[in-house]
Amino acid sequence: MHRTQLLSWGAFLLAIPLLGCSPRSPLQPDPVDPIQERQLAPEVAADAVPLVEANNRFAFDLYGRLRVQGGNLFLSPFSVSTAFGMTYAGAAGQTAEEMANVFHFPLPQERLHPTFGALVRSLDRGIGFGGYELRVANRTWGQQGFPFRDEFVRITREDYGAELQQADFAQSAESARLNINAWVAERTNDRIRDLFPQGTIDSYTRLVLANAIYFKGLWATQFDRAKTQDALFYLSATNAVPVPTMKREGKARIASVSGATMLELPYKGGDLSMLIVLPHRFDGLPELEASLTSDALRDAIAALNETPSEIPIAIPRFRIESKFMLGRTLSDMGMPSAFQAGAADFSGIDGRQDLHISAAIHQSFVEVNEEGTEAAAATGVSVGATSLPSVSFIANRPFLFVIHDNVTGSILFMGRLTDPRG
Repeated sequence: MHRTQLLSWGAFLLAIPLLGCSPRSPLQPDPVDPIQERQLAPEVAADAVPLVEANNRFAFDLYGRLRVQGGNLFLSPFSVSTAFGMTYAGAAGQTAEEMANVFHFPLPQERLHPTFGALVRSLDRGIGFGGYELRVANRTWGQQGFPFRDEFVRITREDYGAELQQADFAQSAESARLNINAWVAERTNDRIRDLFPQGTIDSYTRLVLANAIYFKGLWATQFDRAKTQDALFYLSATNAVPVPTMKREGKARIASVSGATMLELPYKGGDLSMLIVLPHRFDGLPELEASLTSDALRDAIAALNETPSEIPIAIPRFRIESKFMLGRTLSDMGMPSAFQAGAADFSGIDGRQDLHISAAIHQSFVEVNEEGTEAAAATGVSVGATSLPSVSFIANRPFLFVIHDNVTGSILFMGRLTDPRG
């Protein structure tokens, strides 16, 4: 049975108790609460808190580096952290120290990797409840003939659900590139194609890192497509363009952030949400980006409160595609040795210091419409007292958005919309 069929049946079965008569038949299962079902085991939860904080801190570090590029922006920092966490299992010496500093890894290796695995498995459990589809896949390809260490292979298999795959870069680099790109495309429902362009993998390549994440979620309260109509979106205080804008009314959970308002749009099941942080000023996004931190976002999420009455909500439909060469960015962030032949120490992979990361590319896609969100990727603000606007939430100017796991606190995706036209 295909995954989509499983999701359909799961949603149908969960709906049955809502249609049943009272009293409840002893054969009818209790409704499933995804938030409760996805809770981490107590022995893992203590380590998950600092790891999620570290991952979210890295998310803002990476976003801060990439935001200097103009225009729309979208990425999955969770995917990057998870994939490099797997690669970190093979790092040693200065390379391992640099990676740990850049990614803020807070745990020793023997606890870090099982905790990463627990975060991914928690998300996997959420798939079965029918509210969303999310797949995280990671893999490394190494030159065939290298004696890969059993411990590295065990960690990638048991904690990350991935096997180290050998490839013949020396003799068939182009064939290897096409196979890697096909692997990524398959795991992102064909949303990410040609991740590694021609020339990025050659006969000198010895290690390639690829990460893929695919998400498709339905809004808990969908927008009526019939109500979508063109409305002005202010690219700046003096320049507005008409764009298709989704509209509905209802109660909403919002929070006041210094210079901005945050709206929560939960996905079906309630365990994942999109958070839209809308600056008060038409030109307020750069200031928001420069000041927002993972701690400020966490505090704002804790301050979310439901409006006392229904409010108008308007969000533009949009679609963003981004692609980043991460080697230089991560090197500049403090881990140059991992990408340098002769300097990298991935002796935890094969027992020798002859491997380095030859390519690290992150490509992402997101589409937001009336039904929900489809996203794929392959690889600060001081919070004031809650002040709930009672008039509306009209996203008619550039804003920042996050797809957030309400169970673990992980930032799965984040980005900004500066122009809904693309």
